[in-house]
Formats: sequence, structure tokens, C-alpha cells
Amino acid sequence: MVKIVRLCLVVLCVISSSCKSVKDQPGDQPLSSYVNPFIGASTSTEAGGSYHGLGKTFPGATAPYGMVQVSPNTITGGDNGPGYSYEHTSIEGFAFTQMSGIGWYGDLGNLLVMPTVGKLHTFSGTQDDPDNGYRSRYDKASEKASAGYYSVMLTDYRIKAEATALPRSGMLRFTFPESKEAHIQIDLARRVGGTSVWQAIEIVNDHTIRGEMKCTPDGGGWGNGDGKADYTVYFYAEFSRPFKTHGVWSADIPDGWTRKRQDIESDRYHEVVKNARIIPEVTSFVGKHLGFYADFDTEQNDQILMRSGISFTGMMNAEENLHSEMNSWDFDDTLAKCQLLWDDALGKVTVSGASEDEKAIFYTALYHTMIDPRICSDVNGEYTGADKKVHVANNFTKRTIFSGWDVFRSQMPLQTIINPALVSDQINSLVEIADQSGNEYLERWELLNAYSGCMIGNPAISVLCDAYSKGIRSYDIDKAYRYALNTSRLFGNNEAGYTPGSISHTLEYAYSDWCMARLAEWLGKEEDKTYFDKRAATYSTIYDPAYGWFRQRDDKGVFQALPEQGRLAEGYGCVESNAYQQGWFVPHDVDGMIELMGGREKVLADLTDMFEKTPDGYLWNEYYNHANEPVHHVPFFFNRLGAPELTQKWTRDICRNAYKNSVQGLVGNEDVGQMSAWYVLAASGIHPICPGDQRYEITSPVFEKVLFNLSPEYASGKTFVIEAHNNSPENVYIQSARLNGKPYDKSYLMHEDLVKGGELVLEMGKAPSAWGHE
Repeated sequence: MVKIVRLCLVVLCVISSSCKSVKDQPGDQPLSSYVNPFIGASTSTEAGGSYHGLGKTFPGATAPYGMVQVSPNTITGGDNGPGYSYEHTSIEGFAFTQMSGIGWYGDLGNLLVMPTVGKLHTFSGTQDDPDNGYRSRYDKASEKASAGYYSVMLTDYRIKAEATALPRSGMLRFTFPESKEAHIQIDLARRVGGTSVWQAIEIVNDHTIRGEMKCTPDGGGWGNGDGKADYTVYFYAEFSRPFKTHGVWSADIPDGWTRKRQDIESDRYHEVVKNARIIPEVTSFVGKHLGFYADFDTEQNDQILMRSGISFTGMMNAEENLHSEMNSWDFDDTLAKCQLLWDDALGKVTVSGASEDEKAIFYTALYHTMIDPRICSDVNGEYTGADKKVHVANNFTKRTIFSGWDVFRSQMPLQTIINPALVSDQINSLVEIADQSGNEYLERWELLNAYSGCMIGNPAISVLCDAYSKGIRSYDIDKAYRYALNTSRLFGNNEAGYTPGSISHTLEYAYSDWCMARLAEWLGKEEDKTYFDKRAATYSTIYDPAYGWFRQRDDKGVFQALPEQGRLAEGYGCVESNAYQQGWFVPHDVDGMIELMGGREKVLADLTDMFEKTPDGYLWNEYYNHANEPVHHVPFFFNRLGAPELTQKWTRDICRNAYKNSVQGLVGNEDVGQMSAWYVLAASGIHPICPGDQRYEITSPVFEKVLFNLSPEYASGKTFVIEAHNNSPENVYIQSARLNGKPYDKSYLMHEDLVKGGELVLEMGKAPSAWGHE
């Protein structure tokens, strides 16, 4: 009990310190007010110009890196990772967990709550036929979202629904019409991309319920089961007034039925759920497909609230999580606390100048980088480990959802500047998973302890290398290095230096080998350093001088036939890219890459041609495809080619045309913060090419002033400021620079200089200049 009280005080201190930090800025518009959660909130493949769709973000309420996300869900099945897409016309409920910006069939979407009036339905209905279930059409004009808040009018029921959240708990407020048949329904089986396979519920009293929902690969979810997600969600939920009556519904799913995405979308499955048994007045129940309903008599504009804590560890922890954060029924006060948490978190970076739209794009991007990696340890520090046992995180916060292949490029480097403790948490979490699972290697895409194996490369090694190079070392480095070493041995190029049939694997493994070499060097492991430095150079084994580009080899070393489109053919030896795009991925040896490709002039002409042929909107394309990660470092190569004006030109163009203050404002999947982190860094005027190297390339900032508030535990300075004098949409070229008052001619900035604090002042102009030419 002492521990719980102490932790409650910590939460209150966080909230009160947030209040202070905001109140200390009199007259300033709260940073949270710039956030537009609808940016990217579409899965539309038609609008996205490819099978990947658009941003795939969710518009609902969450706190920074929160365990809970209370968000509307419009669809259960299909490749709809967030459970929501703006163009859908009906809502099936409000779930307490969501994923942000992911493809490959999503997961979570648990504890789906829906207010209804009239006949009780046990089936949600479909987009094509909402009247066949409990879902409701909604008034699109009524839909509102901001940091920590969502609201909408459900027109079929004339119910206004509102949502807010704190880190481990969420609250819904429903404003009902007059009715003798008002309900709040909770679908316990619901899961994005599948179903939970077993549920249990207990009615504690006339206004409280608790329960659990078991989600395994048999029920689809992440990668439709291929992602191996295996977790249990526990909840403790309270209603603001007693229910008149209550009950459960139970669909009798036959033992022989499979229950993945395609199964739960089938007509026969829908029919069984539609005909589920309704069992009134039970005190507890278990089953394969359960729901709960509470009945109320309501007057016009009666408000009924529901609040719930969740946990991935146990029901008692879910209750503790709720009561440590959300003891009041004051919705507006809870929302205010969430907004203050966001003001404090977003205050890590402040910008001025540019348009209001650009500020909205920037702060929404920063917001999207602060959803994951989310906390998954409870308020008492407990979490479920990869061994399915309960552990306590004493010296770090356990985190989950590590989209490694995406986030090692921009998202994690951004966090090394604004939230280095989070990077340390992430490494600790990955090391713990490797330890507890017995696998003893670092997973590349992790969701609630699952080793999904999604995507390619060894991105955790990159994150570890980048963190260590920047002095972020609050983890067991010997164990981390050992598991990194195991990872590189399990997943890497063959002895000849390449991966048969794959350009993508070969180049990404060569980079992670360079990261291993640097770690070995810093830790005094000379033999390992020599070994990995040699392997890092083998990217050249798949370069064909006769063709003048990278090609895939078979297991005998023979170059495989080129497709008709040549290096523009997506899929030729490449993952989610073509050889033209993937071939630029030699971040650790840019000079060697340039020499291999024929020298500066040839490479500069080729790179320039790539950008000039890129469509204006930057949607999925064969050239600079900003809609996906493999090319995100490429605009900054112009700095290394002695043409920094082209880095400045193209990054400003990407910021202007690939990011909008609109639903279709992200040209590709958000990918757990990566797409937005690229914008935050590039719009600030810096971005790395090679995480693990302390060098940030300097480019043209979108804003007149960007201020990074540095962490005192990891930085000797308090702030680092980038100012762009005479900046405008036309004046995109750097004319000169001064670092801490002294002339500065380099086109890059080192991390060690940034964390000392100081000021980089750029003079801007309409025409390219000689500044930064190396």
C-alpha cells in the first residue's frame, strides 16, 4: 500500500509540474492546441496511391506514451491497423487500446464500448449495413479531436460521445436522449484484425465490472497471427451511476472454427455472433465471444460516464492504475490534466515563425512521435515479461511497440535529443525481452513481448549504437552487447558478404555490421571490431559495375536477371522499394558508396535526376518515395556531395508538399512515429544520415526559431536554438551560419556540440550560396 501511495504522489507531481511549466508561459497559446489528430487518420489505398494507403493514425484520446488510447473504431477487419478511417461513415464503438500508423493487419482495439438506444444488438453490423448491428452512423461535421480529446454525435442514437485519457486509464462521457432503453455495451471479444479468443467478466457491484481478454495468434491480430502477438488485457471499469439492469451475451463459437481475420469477417461467423445468447443478471461469466451490457433509464441530455483502468499484468493492477490517476468523475478536469501533460511533453521543442498551418503540422508530428514506444508497466512498476511471469521495472519504464525497421532512421534519433531517458527505456525493454524469452537476441519489431520478425535488418543494434555514441548508457551494456552480437550472428549476410536474392537485406545488414564494429571499438573488443568492419564493407559485393547499380545475386554469386523496368521495378531484390531507392542505403560509408558509383559528378547527376522525376505530391512512386522509409536519409546526401543547397531545396519541398494540415496530410503510413519524426527534425533544420555517427546534416529550417529543451541528465547545456534569419517560403537557401557567435562553414552539426547547448544562427536567402560546400 505504501508503494501505491508513493506512486500516486508521483503521478500527481507530474501533473502539477506540468501545470507549472505551462503557467510559467503567460500569454502563450498552449502547444496542445496546435495538435490535429485527424492528420493522417485514413487508411485509404485509393487516396494513398498504393496498397499501403495513407497515414493510418487514430484520432482518439491518449496521454504522452500512454498505455491507453480511447478512440473511435470504424472497422474490425482488413488492413486497417488503427481501427479507424476518416472516410468510413459509421462507428462500431470506442476502444481503449490502439496502434498508430501501422500496416500488416493491426492489433489491439480492445475493450470496445458503445452507447446505444433501443433494441439490444450483439453484432456490430457492417459498413455496408450498419442497421444490422449496434454500430451507428455519425455526423461528420460534429467530429472533433484535439490532444487528449475526441467527440462525435452518433446520429442513429442521438448520443454525443466524448473521450479523454490519462496514461493508464480512460474516460468516456455519453450524453443520451430520453429513453427507457438506453444501453452501454462492451464487446469483450473485439480486436483489430481478429478477435480475442477467451474472455472473462465479473460484475463487482451495480456500477463496477472487471475482466480480462486473452489475445493469441490463433485470433489473428498483428500480421493476422503471423506477428505472434500473445497478450491479455485486464480492465477495471466503473460507471458514474448504477445500471438498472445488466447482462452478458455469449456467442457459441464451435470448437473446430479458426478465428483469424478472414474467419471473423465471414458471413457464418457474423451469423453466430448475431444470434448470441443474451443472459441477464449474471454475476460472472467466461466464454469465447462475450459482451456486456448495462441498461439505464435516461432523460434528455442525461450524461453517463464510464472510466476504466487497463493492465497487461492483472486485474488488481488495472484497478490500481485507474484509482491512482482517475478518482474524479469530472470529465473536463480529467481532460485538462491530459492537455497539461501534452503541453509539457510538446514543450521539449518550441518553434516560432512560419504559418499557423505549419505549426499545426509540426506539433501534430511531434505528438505522433510521442505515442510510441508506449508504457506497458503498471503504476506499481509491474509488467508481464516475455516469460509470461510478472516482473518489476525498478530502474526503467517498460515500453512496447518498437517498429525497429521504421523508427531507427528518425524517430529514435529524435528521442536521443528530446527524450534520451525513453531511448534508455527502450534498450532496457529489448534486453529484458531477450533475457526473459531465452531467445537472447534483440527483436526487430516488438509488440507486447512478441518476436514478430517483421521487416528486415537489425534495427535494435542501430538504436543501441546511436544511444551509446551519445552517452545514453543506463542499461546493462555487457548484456546488451552480447545480445547484439547474437543478433548479428543469427541475422546477417553470408560469408561472401551478401544475402542471396536480396539487395535490401545485404545493405541493411552491412550497416548494422558497421554499428557492431563501432560498439566493439568503444568497448575495446578489437577482434570483433576488425571482423565487423570487414563485413560492413561487403555492401560492394552486390554492385554490378557493368550495370552501374546494385543487383541481387543468387546463392552461387551470379547476378540475377534484371526485370524489364530495371532498377525501377519494385520488389526486385527489395522490400517495399525498388533497387533505385534501396541502393542509396549505405549510410555508414557514403564516400565509399560515391566512389563505387562512379564518383561525385555521376552520383550528383543521378541523385538530382531522382528528385526531379519525383511527383510533386510525393505519394508512392518509383523515384524519391517519401511514403516509405528506405529513402528517408537520401535528401541529405547532397550535403555529402558538396551541394548542400540541394539538400536545402528538396527538404523544404518535402516539408511543404508531403505534409499537410489535413486528413490526407501524410503521404504514407505514419509507422509508429517515423514519418512524423522525419518532419520534426527536417523542419528544425537537422537530420542524421547514419544513426550511430554523431553527425546531423544541416538543412533549411521551416521555422524562424526552433528551441530544443535538453535533458539535464544527458546534456550539459539547457537549450539548443536554431535561428533562421530572413526565412520565408522563398528564402530556403542558407547564406551563412554562426555557431555560438562564431562563423560556421560546415554543413553538419555534431551531437556533442548540440548537447553542450548554444545557438546556431542561419542567414537565409533566395539563391544558393557557397556556404557548406566541402
